[in-house]
Amino acid sequence: MPQPITATNDFVVKFANVNGSGSASANGLFAKSILRMGVPIASRNIFPSNIQGLPTWFEVRVCEAGHMGRRGGVDMMVAMNPQTWDRDVAEIEPGGYLFYDSTRPMPKSKFRDDITVIGCPLTEITNNAYSDPRQRQLFKNIVYLGALSALLDMEVEAVKAAIAAQFKGKEKLVPANYAALEMGRDWAIQHLSCPIGLRLRRADAVGDRIFTDGNAAAALGAVYGGATVCAWYPITPSTSLAEAFERYCGRLRKDPETGAKRYAIVQAEDELASIGMVVGAAWNGARAFTATSGPGISLMQEFLGLAYFAEIPAVVFDVQRAGPSTGMPTRTQQSDLLSAAYASHGDTKHVMLLPEDPTECFEFGATAFDLADRLQTPVFVMLDLDIGMNDWLCEPFKWDPNRRMDRGKVLDAAALDAAKTFGRYLDVDGDGIPYRTWPGTHPEKGAFFTRGTSRDRYARYTEDGGPYVDNMQRLLKKFHTARLLVPHPIATPAKEKARDGVIFYGSTSAAMREALVALQAQGIHLDAMRIRAFPFHDDVAEFIAGHERVFVVEQNRDAQLRTLLVTELGIDPARLVPVLHYDGTPITARFIQSAIAERASAANVLPFRKATP
Repeated sequence: MPQPITATNDFVVKFANVNGSGSASANGLFAKSILRMGVPIASRNIFPSNIQGLPTWFEVRVCEAGHMGRRGGVDMMVAMNPQTWDRDVAEIEPGGYLFYDSTRPMPKSKFRDDITVIGCPLTEITNNAYSDPRQRQLFKNIVYLGALSALLDMEVEAVKAAIAAQFKGKEKLVPANYAALEMGRDWAIQHLSCPIGLRLRRADAVGDRIFTDGNAAAALGAVYGGATVCAWYPITPSTSLAEAFERYCGRLRKDPETGAKRYAIVQAEDELASIGMVVGAAWNGARAFTATSGPGISLMQEFLGLAYFAEIPAVVFDVQRAGPSTGMPTRTQQSDLLSAAYASHGDTKHVMLLPEDPTECFEFGATAFDLADRLQTPVFVMLDLDIGMNDWLCEPFKWDPNRRMDRGKVLDAAALDAAKTFGRYLDVDGDGIPYRTWPGTHPEKGAFFTRGTSRDRYARYTEDGGPYVDNMQRLLKKFHTARLLVPHPIATPAKEKARDGVIFYGSTSAAMREALVALQAQGIHLDAMRIRAFPFHDDVAEFIAGHERVFVVEQNRDAQLRTLLVTELGIDPARLVPVLHYDGTPITARFIQSAIAERASAANVLPFRKATP
């Protein structure tokens, strides 16, 4: 039998619960209590798409070294769901720990000989203390939080501080939760060997970082970016982005004297209506956006093509989930890249921003509006469920108070009066971006209507081939200009000369960085590049050209980023090795390390895929 795992401030605890049991609050308190001890954590919530009854998991990675991606493996399982017992027990690392409700006896066959089993009669404790069934259910979660605080040697004052913060404004609930916490803690101290091999010690590794989710960060970025109109239709996992925007607008978008709203938020009847409202508002000069996911992108295709062809700014926050169709609506993937990049029929190419964490969600959430205005085109901000709905420990948001909105090439009345001619689709500056006006700018000049049919440089309707080709070539030139305006990729050279490279993006980044460290320890050295936007900057092609092979790590089945690289840059597909993970759970450092190590010295470079949990 292996020795029990011993580790301080470096382990993974996973909670297996039933959706609707109230466990999410207690599990969140566990995570935030550790942060209050100055120890970094990364949490992942894996939940079903129904309201109540199905399994849910909450994984907390404790890592003083600061790795924020999923590691892979579980050191301690808090097994509160009989439905998933066998699966949960199987996931524990040899030498790990199983904590469970021992009120009812379990047959020996349900345990493993290579783990430490810790039973606590949670149901019995709460039944003796509470008579109300709902209280029994809710406080059982706080009781196990108390027991864990003793087993892991947590500072009880940190837990109490987290409870007080959780119930701010509802202070009358705090004493009852304190009592349940102490109940579980006292029982564990009296009946169990506390602490176990997994221990927490106060550290100073959190610093000034904040703990927030990407949807809220993107919504705040939209406010700072000048957005005043949001039209959306509820869809997991993007709904909380629109809701956060409404909360922030309620505080930051009201007239300080009259209290009048300076924003419009419309829950449309469907995704098609929502993007139509966004395009109409943007045509009138507002900064407007929608928040959606893959199925919504599918429904928005025609209006996205209109905005691209008529050259109207729009911002779309796409919080990606597992598809196709309804797919797994509460699981994460990076599977909308191709549908967003080429949204709509005909020849379209859209700008995409690829944030890695909430800090960049805030930054790109604001930048997207400047880019949309400057380029007069839709801009996609490509989050995913892992970034959008999970809390991340990240750098504080920064904002330059001197920053001003870049509205791009907009002519006012004076400029229209001074202009000898005005052609809405003239390429005056040679960058593919024409000048535009807003309705009502001038009583005689500049006001125009456009539509999704072909026209000439002066917005006059025509179906002649020459003007159509001229217009399409200019749109392509504008897209080429965009590669210089979007966030540039970030390259990280290996410590030793590297033959091969690796490209990654988005929420894969945290696990990728940890995997690079582990691969280096194995003697596998890789230069790395994180791509942050599409169209690709010239640096991307140069990076690929400088290596014999480049691994492309992404979370989808069809290697969508690799497809874009091959298509847009003319790269030989044999030089790009796909590393693909798409079971709906966030990618782990162990998976990336194993995938690349297995193939780093192999002649056969077929895709490394993970198709099942």
